[in-house]
Amino acid sequence: MIDKLEAIKRRFEEVGQLIVQPDAMADMDKYSKLNKEYRDLEKIVFKYDEYSQALADRKGAKEVLDKEKDPEFRKMAKAELEELQPAIEELEDEMKVMLIPKDPNDSKNVILEIRAGTGGDEAAIFVGDLFRMYKNYADSRKWNFSLMNANEGTSGGYKEIVAAIEGEDVFAQMKFESGVHRVQRVPTTESQGRVHTSAATVAVLPEAEEVDVELDMGDIRKDTFRASGAGGQHINKTESAIRLTHIPSGLVVECQDGRSQHKNYAQALKVLRSRLYEIELKKHNDAISAERKTMVGSGDRSDKIRTYNYPQGRVTDHRIGFSVHNLPTVMSGEIGQFIEELRIAENAEKLKSGRA
Repeated sequence: MIDKLEAIKRRFEEVGQLIVQPDAMADMDKYSKLNKEYRDLEKIVFKYDEYSQALADRKGAKEVLDKEKDPEFRKMAKAELEELQPAIEELEDEMKVMLIPKDPNDSKNVILEIRAGTGGDEAAIFVGDLFRMYKNYADSRKWNFSLMNANEGTSGGYKEIVAAIEGEDVFAQMKFESGVHRVQRVPTTESQGRVHTSAATVAVLPEAEEVDVELDMGDIRKDTFRASGAGGQHINKTESAIRLTHIPSGLVVECQDGRSQHKNYAQALKVLRSRLYEIELKKHNDAISAERKTMVGSGDRSDKIRTYNYPQGRVTDHRIGFSVHNLPTVMSGEIGQFIEELRIAENAEKLKSGRA
């Protein structure tokens, strides 16, 4: 571990020199990447410096015990050792987590897709609830949240809704949300007051750059059509909506939120590229983890990951057996506690499997 930390410290010092060079400051893309790397390494180096100081203090206290005859000095040194040992062990645990290799997609923006599952109209209403939950969470993180496409339900909510979320380390926070979300409550259309179970599927796709996915435009069929749903006269009278079909994979993407056909085309292309990237990413992850199923990081859309029980005011994440009894607060966008618990569980699993 010390060798890794020393290498990180050397790289931190190197980046500190590179970031102030004229060529780096003249290239905003290069400067931004170096600046982010510097900030990421800085956290580890500060922790390592704290750890090194604690080791030096422990060594000094041991030397006092070995050489000092004065009972008072020996007592002070022994007390210092008793304080230092648990602090050193805690710092070691923290650094082990910090040294876990980062998911290369963690810093990416995301495409968020939510679709109604079983439950008819109630499932569509639940999609709307989840959409608002994520919108509020994004707002609390100061992320940019923009609607890309929506297919409204007949009694409210959405059959499908797609949004782009941009900000710092969005995928690192949102990746745990992929999977099947269930809701248990009495629908507004239920006259007998019976509790129904409905579901929605959430997909969090890391936004793919052009360098991540090479698209052959000859493989894409582009269709235009009139947008449906809310949007006023303009959006309904012009063929501004775009449908892209990726012929080799059969993937179909629609975007109709913007009034500009050009903007909708660019947005649809972004979603298509991200979906294709997700397919390749899944193949890669399946290949390297064939012998082990990740508890919280698989993001499999068929996995039932969370239940929102309205009668009991409870939200349960089934992957880690974690429940809270403040459902209204969660639905208002305060999902950070779930994300933190899932992050801790994933890190613990990685440490256990020796991937640190």
